[in-house]
Amino acid sequence: MKPLRTLAALLALALPATTLPAMAEPDPANWPDVLEAAKGQTVYWHAWGGSTTTNAFIAWVGDEVGERHGVTLEHVKLADTADAVSRVLTEQQAGQSEGGAVDLIWINGPNFAAMKRQGLLFGPFAESLPSWAMVDTTGKDVQHDFTVPVEGYESPWAMAQVVFIHDSARLPEPPRSMAALLEWSRANPGRFTFPQPPDFLGTTFLKQALVELTPDATALSRPVEEADYEAATAPLWEFLDALTPTLWRQGRAYPQTGPRQLQLIADGEVDIAISFSPGEASTAIANDQLPPSVRTYVLDGGTVGNASFVAIPFNSSAKEGAMVVANFLLSPQAQLRAQDPDVLGYGTVLSMEALSEADRAAFAALDLGPATLSPADLGPALPEPHPSWSTRLTADWITRYGIAE
Repeated sequence: MKPLRTLAALLALALPATTLPAMAEPDPANWPDVLEAAKGQTVYWHAWGGSTTTNAFIAWVGDEVGERHGVTLEHVKLADTADAVSRVLTEQQAGQSEGGAVDLIWINGPNFAAMKRQGLLFGPFAESLPSWAMVDTTGKDVQHDFTVPVEGYESPWAMAQVVFIHDSARLPEPPRSMAALLEWSRANPGRFTFPQPPDFLGTTFLKQALVELTPDATALSRPVEEADYEAATAPLWEFLDALTPTLWRQGRAYPQTGPRQLQLIADGEVDIAISFSPGEASTAIANDQLPPSVRTYVLDGGTVGNASFVAIPFNSSAKEGAMVVANFLLSPQAQLRAQDPDVLGYGTVLSMEALSEADRAAFAALDLGPATLSPADLGPALPEPHPSWSTRLTADWITRYGIAE
């Protein structure tokens, strides 16, 4: 995988934003006009393509919006979301104010912060979508993205929280803190690993460890430049210096993706994996990718959580069609399917109280699978650090521990 080209590296190369001519923009509040204009549009959704189950879900969404609204959805499969961000930035600097190649992006965190800061996003639109009335804006933080206010420039479609996956047949009592993980890994060398940063799960592992180990977690809510970075991260690097030699292949190689990490569990090479989807293990069991003895757990001090969003670039060729897709992703039908462990196992962004009786009953009847924790057992999600921490941590990890070839 190519290094993550988000944020600092990307924006450091950016010229001042070109002044673009004013264009007539669709009005998200005039939904009948949006639906009419969306008919016949092709929406190029740039989204991570590293999971067969996710790809199948996006294909299903395409079938649904095509049949319901006459919108054609094309999944542009990404290895790195920054590729789409870079494309939009290049078009902006070239003065291309319409006809952009990217219509919709699955995005959050540093990439969203970068696009918002550079004026690369269409909106605000999210809170004008008809389905927004069903979104849980009190129990779930869907109006901030890694501490950055969303302000309607992206629409949520899934909730995620860090969990750890283990095979209970081999490891009935997994370690439930970073200190315990280090002690266990020392006693069981080669049985743990994490995806190689800049893969988002690898960077997530770094952030999870930082949130637990740093002496002042409140500093993580501020931009990294405004914090004492050395003091905040010293315990993390001490932890990783001790952990790395005990990892799978002595830390000289890493799985490149989350699915590859799960394959290592299935093959009996490692015992623990990190995931950002509480239902992923149940989905993998349902798809015969993991054995039935696999279970999910969280750390005693809690785990980091966030929402997944979609955003529309400022120069999208199909803004109306993109809004139709974003709105459908918030529908009870799409949210129920995404939460089904036989499909994705993602958490819903909807408020059950805002749904019809029939939709509430459908969610209540959904079997979340043998490895999915109940909301009580999952516990509240810890806040993500400011997106600048992801950038700095990834760069420093690469400098300190290298990228295995």
